[in-house]
Amino acid sequence: MSEPSEWQNRIAGEWHGRPSLFDAKGVWCGYEDIRRSSVFEDGRTTYYMDGGLEGGGELAGRFRLGAPFAFGVIDSDSDRVYTGPDFYGTGQPYGGFVDAHYYGPGWQVDLNTWNHNLPDGETQVYSSVLYQGWTVVGCFNGVYKRRGEPPVEFLEAETRNGPVPFILPTKKAGGYEGVCELWGADQKLIGDVTVTLELEPIDLLRTRAHVTWSGALERSYTVEQRRNGTQLFYEGPDAWGNAQAFGRANFTSVHLSTGTAVTKVKGREFMIDATPGMNAGETLAVTYEVFDGGTLSGVVHGVLTWR
Repeated sequence: MSEPSEWQNRIAGEWHGRPSLFDAKGVWCGYEDIRRSSVFEDGRTTYYMDGGLEGGGELAGRFRLGAPFAFGVIDSDSDRVYTGPDFYGTGQPYGGFVDAHYYGPGWQVDLNTWNHNLPDGETQVYSSVLYQGWTVVGCFNGVYKRRGEPPVEFLEAETRNGPVPFILPTKKAGGYEGVCELWGADQKLIGDVTVTLELEPIDLLRTRAHVTWSGALERSYTVEQRRNGTQLFYEGPDAWGNAQAFGRANFTSVHLSTGTAVTKVKGREFMIDATPGMNAGETLAVTYEVFDGGTLSGVVHGVLTWR
């Protein structure tokens, strides 16, 4: 194509991050120092990624880079096709969020990458869940900033905050709220959804959550959340499911039991500003894929703040 896509314009420039590596059980293993860019030139797009792994434990041999990655991209706002040689697959943009599925021969894993460009245009919340077949073997996740030079203070903060586990407030009632965008499965903007997550702690491991979506998509349910280490369990009365956290990122699968309607929500809740200690973080970047039966019907994404 002669002009870059809207998504390509969103991610132009060089991005710096220090995502953390976690094993399949959510145990922190190390850092990945990354500089990456997606360059549109002469009608072609090439994605570059350079950096290295610090630590990694048993996963180090698999995920340490032996050379910078580079791969071609067929640029589009419908399907972005990754043509190798270092990654093969495709990604679908929904406004400021892309859901990508591809294979990396160097890492020998299948990847599901969620990259959420926040409204400030300079911050990305990123995760790649890594698979061997259908089995999760690990996860990279973190925050990226668009900069010409490495943002030293930001990278130092990511070093401190990357291993912090996802834990909701255990003695303080309150809630997260924000206006999110709703995109249809056809990748067209439908409208705004106000998302409210009201939290009522029961004890140190259980919280009653009242979830409300209002606006372009109406949903409301109450669920009791029980935490066991890096895992969450959603145990009724209106929804059932579970979640696995990798550091600050909580990956959810929730089934809503509302009459005859069959709705599943697959999501990621990322505490951007959670720090070591007892600060749960006041900013929650959320992405939810909504399924009616087994069919994707919409994607909700945005930023919630504590109140």
